[in-house]
Order: sequence, then C-alpha cells, then structure tokens
Amino acid sequence: MDCVSPILDIFTRLWDCSAAKSSYIRHLEDNLKSLSEKKSQIEDLNEDIKRRVETEEHQQQRKRKKVVEGWLNAVESEIKEVDGILQKGCQEIEKKCLGGCCTRNCYASYKIGKTETEEISKVTLLRLEGQDFESVYVTHKLPRPPVDGMATEKTVGADSKLDEVWGCIEDQSEQTIGLYGMGGVGKTTLLKKLNNKFLDVNHCFDLVIFVAVSKEGNLEKIQEVIRKKLDISDYIWNMKGEYDRAVEILISLRRKKFVLLLDDVWERLDLSKIGVSLSDCQNGSKIVFITRSEEVGEDVFNSHPEIPTLVQAVVGECKGLPLALIAIARAMSSRRSPREWQYAIDELRTNPSRFAGMGNLVFPILRFSYDSLTDDTLKTCFLYCSLFPEEINIRKGELIDLWIGEGFLSDFRSITTARNQGEYIIGSLKLTCLLETGEYSENFVKMHDVVRDMALWLASNESKILVQRSSDCTNKSADSWREAFRLSLWGSSIESLPETPSCPHLQTLLVRFTVLETFPHRFFESMGALKVLDLSYNLDLTQLPAGIGALINLRYLNLSNTSTEELPSEIMYLKNLKILLLDESAGSSEVAESHNYFAYLMVIDLDSLPSLKRICHGTMPFPSLQNVSVTNCPNLRELPFNFDSAKNSLVSIRGSAEWWEQLQWEDEATKHVFAAKFREL
Repeated sequence: MDCVSPILDIFTRLWDCSAAKSSYIRHLEDNLKSLSEKKSQIEDLNEDIKRRVETEEHQQQRKRKKVVEGWLNAVESEIKEVDGILQKGCQEIEKKCLGGCCTRNCYASYKIGKTETEEISKVTLLRLEGQDFESVYVTHKLPRPPVDGMATEKTVGADSKLDEVWGCIEDQSEQTIGLYGMGGVGKTTLLKKLNNKFLDVNHCFDLVIFVAVSKEGNLEKIQEVIRKKLDISDYIWNMKGEYDRAVEILISLRRKKFVLLLDDVWERLDLSKIGVSLSDCQNGSKIVFITRSEEVGEDVFNSHPEIPTLVQAVVGECKGLPLALIAIARAMSSRRSPREWQYAIDELRTNPSRFAGMGNLVFPILRFSYDSLTDDTLKTCFLYCSLFPEEINIRKGELIDLWIGEGFLSDFRSITTARNQGEYIIGSLKLTCLLETGEYSENFVKMHDVVRDMALWLASNESKILVQRSSDCTNKSADSWREAFRLSLWGSSIESLPETPSCPHLQTLLVRFTVLETFPHRFFESMGALKVLDLSYNLDLTQLPAGIGALINLRYLNLSNTSTEELPSEIMYLKNLKILLLDESAGSSEVAESHNYFAYLMVIDLDSLPSLKRICHGTMPFPSLQNVSVTNCPNLRELPFNFDSAKNSLVSIRGSAEWWEQLQWEDEATKHVFAAKFREL
C-alpha cells in the first residue's frame, strides 16, 4: 500500500498539468472570439480618450499627461499585438481535421491558445486603466509663457522713447519707472511695445505681467490678472479673502524676478494690498507704470532748497503717526513750490480734515477705534476732549467735573460714584488709545494731535464743537457760533468778545487763558441753554457781568485762577448750579452774600484763596451738597453749616488737619456731626 500512494500522486500531478495545457487547445476558438471582443472595446475607449485629449489640447491650451500618453502608446502597441494573435488563431482553426474536431499540431495550438489568454488579461487591464481617465482631466494646464505678446499699432518716432525706458530697465539702480503724459499721446502703445520687446531680446526676467488698471483701479481685478499669470489655482484662490490673496501673490512673486507693467494708472495704488512689494524682492524686479497725473509719483525733495525744512514741519504736524505721514506724503509728492508746502502746513494746523487724504483715508481708519466704543457715553466723553487745544495736558479731575456738569454721568447717587465712573471712562479711552497719559503725571491725560483732529472732524457733524484760538472774536466772526453746541475760546490772542452773540443752542462755553478783564454786559443774554461755563485761568478777569443771571440752566461754574474779587448778586438766579470751583482766585473775604443760593450745589472746591474768611454770612441748607474740598485757605474759619445743613447728602469735607482744628462752629453738636464727614488731605 505504501508504494501505491506515490504512484497516485505522480499520476494526479501529470493529469492536472495535461488538463491545464489541453484547455488552451480545447478553448482556442472561444478565447479567439473573446480576444476579438476585448480588442473592439479597447479600441472604442482608446478613440474616446484620444478625442478628449485632442480637444483639451487644442481648445484649452493644455498638454496631455504623461500617464495618458503612456496608456495611449501601450494601447496602440497592444492592438497591433492582438491583431497578430487573431490572425494566427484563425489560421490554426482552419487547419483542424475531422470536421474541425481535431488539431493537426497540438503544440502550435497550445502555444497560440496560451498567448490568447495572456493578451485577454492585458487588454482587460488596459481597459480598466483607461476607464479611470473618464472622471479626470487627461491633460494638464500649460504654464503661461513668461511674456504674452500684445497687438500694437505702428508708431513714428517712439523708438527713442522705448530705448530710453529700456535703459531704465537695464539700470540695476532703478526699481520703479513712471511715464507721465496727457491722454492720446501714445503711452499705452509705448508700454505694449515695451512688453513685446521682452519677446525679442534676451533678458534675465522670469515673468512680465501687463495689467490695464483703468480709472476705477479695482484691486480685485488687478489681483486676478496677476494670479492668472502666476498660475495660482482656482481652488486655492477661491478659498482666500482679500488679505490672504495678497499674501499668496507676495509669496509667489518672491521666488521670481519680474517686471510689472501698469497701464492707465489714475491715482495711487496701494501695491501692498495687491501683494506686490519691491522691498521684499531684492533681485532686480521692476515696476513700470503710465499715468495722466503727475501727482501719482514724483520726487520733489530736491526741487527747491527750502522744501526739506518745510517737509520737517509737516512731519512735525503728524506727531509720528505713520498713517498720517503716508497720506500727507502722497498728497504732497508732486508739490515743488515752497508756498504750496507752507499752505499745506497752515491747512494741517487749522483745517486738517480738508487736507487731501486726511478726511477720506486717515480719519476713517482712526474712527474704527471710536466706533468700537461700547456705548454713547464713552463716545460723547471722547468727543468732548477735543474742546481742549492740541498738546494740552488735561487734568483728569477737571475733565471729570466738566462731564458731571454736562450731565454725561447722570446715573449716579453720589458725586463720588460719578467721579469713579469718570475714572473708568478715562481708563477705557486710554485702553483704546484715544487718550494718552499726560506728560506730568498719571493725573493728566492728553490727545494725540491727529486723534484730536479726527475728534473735531466727527464732532463738527455730530455735536457741533467749535474751537477758536484766533483774536478775531467780533460779531461777524461769531456768526459761526449760532449753530454750535459747544464752544472753546482759548489763548492770549483773545482780547475781546462780541457784545451779544446769538448762541441759542450753546450748552458748553470754555474761555481759558485769555487776557480778558471782563465780559460784555449782554454777552450771556442769548445763552439760556448753557450748562457749563469754564472761565478758569483768565488771570486778568476781575468781574463777571450781571447778565450771568440769565444762565438759569447753568450747572457748572469754574472761576479758578482768575482775579474775580466777588460774584455778582445775580448769581442767586443760578438755581441749578451743582459745581462751583474757585481755586486760586483773588477773591474777597467771602464767596456770596445771599442765603438763597445753591439749592442744587453738589461740589464746593476752594483752593489757594488766602483772603477768604467765609463762604457766606450765616448758615445755608445746601440740600444737595455732597463734597467740600478746601486747600490752602488759611483764613477760612467758618463753614456755612448748622446742625441740619446737607443732612442727608454730604459725603465728605476734605482739608488739612490743621485747618480743620481752627474751624469755628455754631455749637459742639454741629461740630460733632460734621467731624464724622471730615477726610484729611
């Protein structure tokens, strides 16, 4: 039994081998038909793909992919191979005997049958590969040529100008080349000829880009032309916004030495927004532009010996703000006369919003910080700061008291809460860079000059703020005050005021640092809406007119640092007065004579009044008084308080301990009541 198993195993193996080989002979005719069908299928697919390739190449300026080219060649070779196999197979079938049932040459039939099976597999695989091309491009996009030729008209006498521009192209020191001229003189034709010259001569540039800018100067269209020249794909481009598209162009251009030809430039282009920067391409790249406006680009610093000095003055007006420097530099780039530059300086100092580029470029960008303020109170308080002249350090306490007087901080129950709110607002404005810390200490703030100009630009429309430092304050010049809500008169050049200005809407009047000695008798007659009157730092001011009694809505009165010796009796009509400041006034021995004042007075601030002995005769109720501050008033021995004065409103009395101990009181009970309110300074 052991010798039979090996014999059976050998027999089985011989049978399998013979059966496999005999199948090639037995299925010779069937395989021949199958191969013929496969051949027809691959021929049809080959024609379809070849037609698609030719269409894409001819109509879309594309080039067939190498894998497609390889497949087409393989199919062509395979079809020739199959044709030979089919021919041999037909001949072998015709040689069969016994009615086609038996082959004459078993080996030849076996060999052809085996080849048929192998070719069927090859054709099937090629067909599967070809079917994969049906859902994809069979070609790829051809790279744009470095230079696109342009149709031009024949011109006479333009060759010399073309040679001159070409000389600038070859000059390594030249980066930007501008051509200026009126319309119709052949600038565009010259630029096209320059473009075509790059086709005719050897050069070292990787890319020449021609862009027709036009009057609209649409940055998006300019970017589109450049990105197509750079072969940035639609997929990448459509996923990006304006800024990221500029970055994409910038990255692509950094790798190339290019020439950018800009045709018909009407106004300055911000190339950085497009994505073009020669400063990032230190490889000899060039920009050539043509324009009808000489202002688009000009170097004027050497046009007159006085101009460099005047330029420094203009730079000084910008106070280091780059945005303003750029706008002004663009506006003045073609100005060659010193008188033009001096006019620009005067405009920047008096009417900056009318200066080219400031009102339409600089201020709208700065306004973003203003528009980002979270509520109207912040915005109103910011605009209010523009009442103070440029380069002025504003004492925070004075500013907050003004805001309180205006009613901006009306949602409070105590003056302390209001002042805390004022500090919070100042902090918020500093955080947005709309206010800066002053030069003297943290107790002062100031506005950047250009920010202040922006605030005045806004306020001229929104709250009608006027600031005047001119000596011309006649009735005629005061016509501009008629519509004003807030008016600031500032400086020693103001020596007189109009007799009866018409200011029916005026709510705020600041008159500071003038040489006025008094006011016209009827000056306040038409200012019934006035809420805030600040006359501080008028060192020569000795008296107020009786007409001040007409200011029945007045809530804030500041007479600090004046020579006012006494208040007119008409002050008794100021029933709404809340804040009275008399710091460092010359003053008399008392502030007021009548007992009928100050029903709404909330703050009394007395500083450096050496002659002051009492605020008034007797005592007063002061039903709204919250804070009293006394500093450097050594002779003030009495406060107009009795046991019931300011009983439910007073928060604090501030002064030195020495001054407090010298005060005289109506009785010990009154002293004891107010001792609880005293806070030592």
